[in-house]
Amino acid sequence: MSIAVTSHSGPAAAPPPEPPTPPVNYLNVSHTIWSWLFTVDHKRIGILYLVSISIFFVAGGAAAGIVRLNLLQPDGAIVSEDAYNRAFTAHGVLMLFFFLIPAVPAVFGNFFIPMMIGTKDLAFPKLNIASWYVFMIGAVCAVWAVLAGGIDTGWTLYPPYSTRASQSNVIPGVMGAFISGFSSIMTGLNIMVTVHKMRAPGMTWGRLPLFVWALYATSLIQLLATPVVAISLVLIMVERVAGIGIFDPTIGGDPVLFQHLFWFYSHPAVYIMILPGMGVISEVLTCFSRKNIFGYHAIAWSSVGIAVVGFLLWAHHMFVAGISFYAALLFSLLSMLVAVPSAIKVFNWVATLYRGSITYQAPMLFSLGFVVLFIVGGLTGLFLATLGTDIHLHDTYFVVAHFHFVMVGGMVMGYFAALHFWWPKMTGRMYSDWWSRMAAAIIIFGFFITFIPQFVMGYHGMPRRYPNYPAEFQFLNVMSTAGASILGIGYLMPAVYLTLSLFFGKRATANPWSATGLEWQCPSPPVVHNFEHMPLVVVCGPYEYALGVDQLGRGLPEPPGSQDDPAHRDGVTGPAGPMHKETEVVG
Repeated sequence: MSIAVTSHSGPAAAPPPEPPTPPVNYLNVSHTIWSWLFTVDHKRIGILYLVSISIFFVAGGAAAGIVRLNLLQPDGAIVSEDAYNRAFTAHGVLMLFFFLIPAVPAVFGNFFIPMMIGTKDLAFPKLNIASWYVFMIGAVCAVWAVLAGGIDTGWTLYPPYSTRASQSNVIPGVMGAFISGFSSIMTGLNIMVTVHKMRAPGMTWGRLPLFVWALYATSLIQLLATPVVAISLVLIMVERVAGIGIFDPTIGGDPVLFQHLFWFYSHPAVYIMILPGMGVISEVLTCFSRKNIFGYHAIAWSSVGIAVVGFLLWAHHMFVAGISFYAALLFSLLSMLVAVPSAIKVFNWVATLYRGSITYQAPMLFSLGFVVLFIVGGLTGLFLATLGTDIHLHDTYFVVAHFHFVMVGGMVMGYFAALHFWWPKMTGRMYSDWWSRMAAAIIIFGFFITFIPQFVMGYHGMPRRYPNYPAEFQFLNVMSTAGASILGIGYLMPAVYLTLSLFFGKRATANPWSATGLEWQCPSPPVVHNFEHMPLVVVCGPYEYALGVDQLGRGLPEPPGSQDDPAHRDGVTGPAGPMHKETEVVG
């Protein structure tokens, strides 16, 4: 069914009165430690994930600091070669499996998916808390492996080194990743079932926020790809413990088989990490540009397209691993295809910004940083997808820089955008606007100083994972370490001002950003069951900024910065012109 809202004259209806701060919300309903450890409230479980992954982010960042400090000198500045191997492996394992993969789905997906679709919880609340415990059991295994001596194989765990030669704690580290994978599957299953079965009346697929679409596509990958890497990790443990030849060629195995299995998961895993960030960016850009999202359906279906095409690219990591020439050509072509849905998103984001009434609060700055850094990461990925240039650049610092532009410049920026966008809703407190803008600027600046030199080093042939390098690369390595120091300061700042906001921050209104989604119709912080009454979505799409109404058809409060912009007064949330064009709502 398609409903067209064909005209809009005059200011929007007055916004609803601010709901009183509820005496009981999900934070103060109970204060005991057991009420948190045995909760089935999706919001509290999201907070448990937030605290957990923040710890692993700090630990993974500390390991990266050791790596960068050691590279200040061509012969290694602070640790031995063996310790260096263990440091970069710890950085990769902790960041990938225990921060990047669960960051947005487990924290913000858990917290906001039920609220965005108008229900009181996820479909399986007990499975939800079980997923956090499984995640923590896996994390304990991995952390124990790191603290008890570490792993020196790199996060890719290539055999036969991981199955025969390495004398480090491979088994507990692999076990940690294996167990945490089940947590990922549980979360993905919960989100998919919730989106299918628990949407509020009128919340059709065409009215779902794009963040929900992105998490749905992510869940599809989690369900289909994670079992493959789980089997691969089990086979590594079997070969290492029992000596059965699976991947080791000296006992009849095939090491290329492991690479096929590993990358069949690990390349789609890139999209497990980046797709949720893309969903966040779609929410933030449209809110802080006060415009309807451009190309809603194109962005929604491009998320599904990325999830599907992402399963067809794995062998572009293996161009120099011995696969056939024709297979390499085919995978090179397929790798180019994923650029199409990614470019669709970027095009629509830029079109959304065009002639928007943009304000530059911290979520918007992080989102703009995401777009710029992701474009650089995506374009440099084309060089690695091209067969000829990949042979030159394979396993160099060019790959490291490209990967970090996508994962850190993309996903981590998206994570910080989400954290700053939804922090008032989660905590009921506002943070420092000035310090948050400064943090965003410092992080973006530090990121460029850290990783641009690595592109240059990689192009000139400096291999990754080497503790030593020719003296001619020292200047670029020192610059990269200096940038990492700035980046570290930038990451530390939100930990300070967000923590202070819990005690001294101004109380947040229900809708401080004047956003349109259902989650902003709840008090800040939300009550235990999110909504006092089941919301009924009958007319409006998810981004009716042109009409100045939320998804329930009610007027929006004044957006941030409206006092300085006459176009934002009297309930009108956008300037005249294209903002007032016909708005189509598909149901």
